Amino acid sequence: QVQLVESGGGLVQAGGSLRLACAASGSILAANYMRWYRQGPGEKRVWVAIMNSDGTSFYKDSVRGRFTISRDNGKNTVYLQMNSLRPEDTDVYICNLEIEGSNFWGQGTQVTVSS
Repeated sequence: QVQLVESGGGLVQAGGSLRLACAASGSILAANYMRWYRQGPGEKRVWVAIMNSDGTSFYKDSVRGRFTISRDNGKNTVYLQMNSLRPEDTDVYICNLEIEGSNFWGQGTQVTVSS
């Protein structure tokens, strides 16, 4: 069982930056996929960034060029660098690790972007 804890969310003005971190309780080396999702009140989770085990990353069109997913294997942490933030980026951001078909989720961190 892997526990994930996100941090780094907060309130920021439009155009600003945040770096979210997702710390895992164990090694992330075995993760097949690392993902960041967003979820609004009463809405489904929507993926925004994915990194697979060979380091290839994918981004939702709305964040491509502004967000960057990365990993630090030594710290067992996955990051989401968020630049040029917009009010429409406001949501709870949740990290996910998939290891051999099992999915592990964090509790989420709130990101609020003011105009």
